Amino acid sequence: MARRKSLEERIADRVAKRPPMKDSKHFEHGPAKWIFASVLALTVLIHFVIVAVVMLFGH
Repeated sequence: MARRKSLEERIADRVAKRPPMKDSKHFEHGPAKWIFASVLALTVLIHFVIVAVVMLFGH
């Protein structure tokens, strides 16, 4: 009976079949780049709003 490869081995095989990444390309998945940028921008915006509220109402 043939043993099925472990998850790690299957992932390693899949990664080995990929072509090398292009220079300065950090995200292989296009939508992941936009999700990352959106979450980062939203986090910065929320921090600015919180700082503004504290400056206005803080004594």
